[in-house]
Amino acid sequence: MPKKLSHYDAAGRARMVDVSGKAPTKREAEATAFVVIKPSVLKALPKNPKGDPLEVARIAGIMAAKRTSDLIPMCHSLPLSHVAVEMTLCENGVAIATKVTTTAQTGVEMEALVAAGISALTLYDMAKGMDKGIEVREIVLQRKSGGKSGEYRRVK
Repeated sequence: MPKKLSHYDAAGRARMVDVSGKAPTKREAEATAFVVIKPSVLKALPKNPKGDPLEVARIAGIMAAKRTSDLIPMCHSLPLSHVAVEMTLCENGVAIATKVTTTAQTGVEMEALVAAGISALTLYDMAKGMDKGIEVREIVLQRKSGGKSGEYRRVK
């Protein structure tokens, strides 16, 4: 039997899930994204007049995780204990990895995904002057832990 979508009431209207009966527990989530960038543009990134694109994108991801509930309508506002955003230069782009931790009544999957997505979009913004063909790809949840549903790991 398929699971029910939790963000709808019996009449089919969108709703915020009531988590008031849940106990706060440690919860973590990790997400990734990949930004395809031509090698010539990657080589020019350190000379970007807007500043270091990787550092600006990293900070944007951290800020975005903290504002997730302002962006996703049914997302709970959560006290984040930690947000990490890592950038890795590859020969054909930039790999982004995020990790978000909280002790709360609901998980931080959306915060990890938003951090990865906004980091990727910020890289696009920082480099679009050199190439409008940059691609943001593969924004995915890699892992989550804590809560009633327990551990999840993406199978590749």
